[in-house]
Amino acid sequence: MLSAGIVGLPNVGKSTLFSAITNLQVEIANYPFATIEPNAGIVNVIDERLDKLASLIKPDKVTHTTFRFVDIAGLVKGASKGEGLGNQFLANIREVDLICHVVRCYEDKKIVHVNNQVDPVFDFEIIVNELIQADIEVVNTRIGKIKRKAESGDKQSKEEYQLLAPVLQGLQQNQMVLHLVNEVDLKKLKSLNLLTAKPILVVANVSEADLSNLDHNPHLTQLNQFLKQHNLPHAIPVCALLENELSSLDANGRQDWLKELGLSDYQGLNQLIKTAYDAIGLWSFFTFGKQEVRAWAFKKGWLAPQCAGEIHTDFERGFIKVEVISWNQLYELKSLQEAKKQGLVRLEGKAYVMQDGDVCHFKFNV
Repeated sequence: MLSAGIVGLPNVGKSTLFSAITNLQVEIANYPFATIEPNAGIVNVIDERLDKLASLIKPDKVTHTTFRFVDIAGLVKGASKGEGLGNQFLANIREVDLICHVVRCYEDKKIVHVNNQVDPVFDFEIIVNELIQADIEVVNTRIGKIKRKAESGDKQSKEEYQLLAPVLQGLQQNQMVLHLVNEVDLKKLKSLNLLTAKPILVVANVSEADLSNLDHNPHLTQLNQFLKQHNLPHAIPVCALLENELSSLDANGRQDWLKELGLSDYQGLNQLIKTAYDAIGLWSFFTFGKQEVRAWAFKKGWLAPQCAGEIHTDFERGFIKVEVISWNQLYELKSLQEAKKQGLVRLEGKAYVMQDGDVCHFKFNV
């Protein structure tokens, strides 16, 4: 299962956010290194399309697709050299596919900040710099191994060296790998598992009072200006403390409480989960039946047999055809029977590239 790692300096609200995401009470304390071992939690990816499809047939069971979040031990400046919990942090972060970087965008004298001042840009740069330093070490080591062979004319080593040399130069100028190479070259670098090649989302932990008027939060404004200048998406504003309180409620209870607070439009965690799901390159297809209506995750660009394999390996091995209709067409027509009657259910083969929101019935023979 693909996963996102939640990272951040000590005391930015990282563990509180993780607790809210998974509804698990992990150890939370007001001092550095409260989180020592990574905690992993599986969350539902809430999808309105699934609920709408379920309303047509009222199945015995409705199953959302899921996504894995990992709360990774806090780090400090010098982590790339092993300071603090640096070595452990770097090992843990290599295992995730997406980095969710939590920065503090609220003032609270009762909660100590590791740098004694709230400055989300400074916090962001500290962590990114540690990731860059770790990548420099990896790339330097790899270049050292292939340079002699490249200079002697070995074609494969020469091509790799020609790719890595400008990457190293860019890293030394504090640029992230993500912004140094195209998608094709990014795939070639995959075996090195470079940290700054991973997609990154910034989560701005704000106070509850800020949620009604985020434009008036100077820390968030400063952060978003910085992110825009560095070709990174705007930060996702979340109040970790409020989310932790809301996490004990069901969907209706959550909405009622937010309405009472005058925050009906607040998306918070749902926005974070959906954005992470999309940033990692995931889409959803649906299976539709009286016993169960279910969402399944798949990577953009997958073919029908690969998606069938997400349900069961036999489905992929013995794949014949797939019956497909887009979810919105099915929802408009209210039934599969009517959709078939109007000729809107298509029969696709092995070469079909699955689309987000496809409703599928796979035909197979093993």
